[in-house]
Amino acid sequence: MQPEAYCFHRSFDPAGPSEFQTDRHYLLYALEGTLRLEADGKRWTLPPARAALICANHPVTITVLSRLTSASVLFSPAFMGPPDQILSVFDMTPLARELVKACREWGPDSGPLSPFATRIFGTLAEVVVHLSAHPSKCVLPMPVSPALKAAVQLTEDRAHDSPTFDEIARLTHQSSRALARRFASEMGMTWREVLRRIRIMNAVEALAMSDAPVTQIALRVGYGSLSGFNAAFRDCMQMSPTEYRASLRR
Repeated sequence: MQPEAYCFHRSFDPAGPSEFQTDRHYLLYALEGTLRLEADGKRWTLPPARAALICANHPVTITVLSRLTSASVLFSPAFMGPPDQILSVFDMTPLARELVKACREWGPDSGPLSPFATRIFGTLAEVVVHLSAHPSKCVLPMPVSPALKAAVQLTEDRAHDSPTFDEIARLTHQSSRALARRFASEMGMTWREVLRRIRIMNAVEALAMSDAPVTQIALRVGYGSLSGFNAAFRDCMQMSPTEYRASLRR
């Protein structure tokens, strides 16, 4: 019989999208490697600085972008009450990271938790529930209609270059006015906001997965100047690209 809470510590090779669901509340966290997570019509990037708290029995789609070492923690509903949000992605604090590290001692076959282990897992549960109340803003709503899906996909494909809104509309056989309405109604964002969010999410993945200079990453994701890239990144992530990369190394 599995304990009320345990840590799942394992390595994975890069893999395409796959659906995942468990009957336990799930703290999805990677010590190394980067994930892409899709659920509830939204998409997030999860480098080692970020985690997701997912309610039991809630399906998510996971893509492993680079070789991954997971140290995720599963809580039975009897041990931890349902989080306030069905799914929340948030930045991990040093305290949360150390608690996950301590929990690695107890896996699915460790048997009943000792009083000490119960306190460790209980403290972690309280910490991540608190952190989940302040979710990351680096999220991309997913389009619904085929017309908007085509426009967003083309925007992603050309994000590294200099696409224009009128060009995206023309190549997806839509009027600029109709496409603007679709972005507003389905994603709650303008096309330019979506383009910027795509570029920043691509930059987050690049910062996590490589040691390339920040200037090179800025150019790679579509920014013509380092100052423009730094300003856009800070606006979304509340820190500079250099500070964000440093947070991944801690």
